[in-house]
Amino acid sequence: MKKILIIDDSPFIAMEIKEVVTEAGFEVVGHSRNGEDGIKKYREFMPDIVTLDIIMPGIDGIETAYEIRKINPDAKLVMLSSLCDDETKKELEEARLEHVVEKPIDKEKLISILESL
Repeated sequence: MKKILIIDDSPFIAMEIKEVVTEAGFEVVGHSRNGEDGIKKYREFMPDIVTLDIIMPGIDGIETAYEIRKINPDAKLVMLSSLCDDETKKELEEARLEHVVEKPIDKEKLISILESL
């Protein structure tokens, strides 16, 4: 069973992600509402996959991704965001965040990506 860490400041979105992934057979090992705590929990749990929001208090999801990649360059990261303009897409590419699910969450797309990782 793959372990997932959810990093998203929205309790509603985090609960939605948790429901979707647990129904698909994944285990949620933790939830963080900001990047700083997410990085700490990444070190603690060393999950197989991390879902990230872009806009959060403190450091954003892209910077959080960079910090997680310092811990594990091969970390499996999935960005969930309503920000999918050209500039954001370029930032995501530079951060090696090739897996992006737009909000509102397309459950089938999310599960497909998670299963492929």
